[in-house]
Amino acid sequence: MTTSHHGPILEQLRDAIAGLERGPRSASPMLQPLPFGVPVIDRHLPGGGLRLGALHEIVPGGPAHEHAAACILFTAGILARLPGSVLWCLSSRDLFAPGLARAGLHPDRVLYAETYREADLMPLIEEGVRFPGLAGVVGDIVHLSLTASRRLQLAAEETAVPVFLLRRSTRKTEASETASAAATRWRLSALSSRALGSPGLARGRWQVELLRCRGAPVGTEACRWELEACDETGHLALAADLADGSHPQAQPDRAATG
Repeated sequence: MTTSHHGPILEQLRDAIAGLERGPRSASPMLQPLPFGVPVIDRHLPGGGLRLGALHEIVPGGPAHEHAAACILFTAGILARLPGSVLWCLSSRDLFAPGLARAGLHPDRVLYAETYREADLMPLIEEGVRFPGLAGVVGDIVHLSLTASRRLQLAAEETAVPVFLLRRSTRKTEASETASAAATRWRLSALSSRALGSPGLARGRWQVELLRCRGAPVGTEACRWELEACDETGHLALAADLADGSHPQAQPDRAATG
């Protein structure tokens, strides 16, 4: 058989395997990947976007508060582009609702579940992900076992509800180094905003790194981007002065000032 005859057969085989990996609900439109709208990111993600009905982890690029804030707004921007209510589980009252709104996620869409103890977060997250009508479930958590991450991944696949875990590092363990069943893992670092010609607040800048994703060259420059923060519609953008390659990449340890 010639090479040309193999083409259609291989494509059918790839589609069949992809269907098995996504599970029986994969034909649902709700499970179509959600593109970021930034080609340099989307081309590294299976299907050209973020997989829904899956577990995703977002970790800060350092201990500074602004890095954690970047993780929150990155997640809010994704959820802003999905229909439905959002369950946000946290153990401390430090979520700034107007900040979510600036990233496109209106506070009226957010259901807050506050436990005061991190040990009580996982039951809330697991219960929330079992409600198919939610746009997504967010958990602000430090400790996560591999077994617990597998339960969340399986539950997300079953209900088509994406789960986003905001992982905070401890003195002993970096969240980006722990074992997990998450479909993707992202690292966010705040950068200095672009200087303006007149006094004012510029759009924030982040360094976004894709640390985990099947089939992507994670951990390389190809999966590390300097982006403008989410706008009021939840969309990211390639930094204007980098889109044409006219400005070098900024260093991630420069905290945002704008």
